[in-house]
Amino acid sequence: MDNVQDPRNHVNEEKRHDFNDLVVGFAAMAGFMTVIFAVAVIIKFLIS
Repeated sequence: MDNVQDPRNHVNEEKRHDFNDLVVGFAAMAGFMTVIFAVAVIIKFLIS
């Protein structure tokens, strides 16, 4: 039986795309903040 605790096997290893994750996360957060900003501006014009 294989030793699944042996760290040399890398049984659950998946490819990491750190820069891609960073770019996607930054773009998603910027888009989310842009939507919130647009909604806040619309609400401000509706109130005034």
